[in-house]
Amino acid sequence: MQDRIKIDEQEKRPRGRPRAYEPEAALRQAADAFWRAGYAGTSLDDLSAATGMNRPSLKAAFGDKHAIYVKALVDYWERKFALIGEALAPGRPLAETLLQAYDAALDIYFSGEGQPRGCFVVGTAVTEALEDPVVREIVSEGFLGLDSRFRTRLEQAQTAGELAADADPETLALLASATMHTIAIRARAGRPREELHALARKAVNAISR
Repeated sequence: MQDRIKIDEQEKRPRGRPRAYEPEAALRQAADAFWRAGYAGTSLDDLSAATGMNRPSLKAAFGDKHAIYVKALVDYWERKFALIGEALAPGRPLAETLLQAYDAALDIYFSGEGQPRGCFVVGTAVTEALEDPVVREIVSEGFLGLDSRFRTRLEQAQTAGELAADADPETLALLASATMHTIAIRARAGRPREELHALARKAVNAISR
C-alpha cells in the first residue's frame, strides 16, 4: 500500500525540472553580450555568463550561437519599431513627432551601462550582413521598414497641410532615416546625448519646414 502511495505521489509531480529563466529576459541578456562585443567577439561562454544558462540550456531554448543572434536581432527591430511607431503616431505636429522618434532612439542608444552603445543593428549586424545572407535580409528589411514609417508620417503631414504640396515625402523619409543612423554611429563613438539631440533637432527643422 505504501509503495502504491509513493507511486501515485510521483505521478502527480510535474515531470522534468521547472524552467528557471524567462525567455524574453534571457534573449535580451544575450543581446547585451552581442551588443558589447559584436557577433564574432561573443562566445558561447559569454552568452552563458550573460544569461546564467549553461550551453545545453541555451541550445535547447534558442539554438546555436547564430540562431540566438538572429532572434536577438529580430527582437531588437520589433522593440525599436514599437517605440518609433508610438512616437510617430499622428495627432500632433510633425516636428514634435519626429523629435520624439529620435529621442526614443537615443533612449535605446544610451541604454547600456557605462559607455553609450548606439544601435544594435548598426553596431553589430551591418558587419555580419556582408557574409551572412540571413542577417543581411533582416538588416535590409529593417532599414526599409524604418524608411516606410517615416514616409507614412510625412505623407500624413502633407495631407494635413504641414508639408508643402511639392515636398517629396520619400526623399525626406530617407533623410530622416539617415539622421537616425548618424546619431546611432555618433552615440557609439561616445558623443554626448545633448549634442545628438541638437543634431536631431536640426534635421527635424530641415525636414518639417
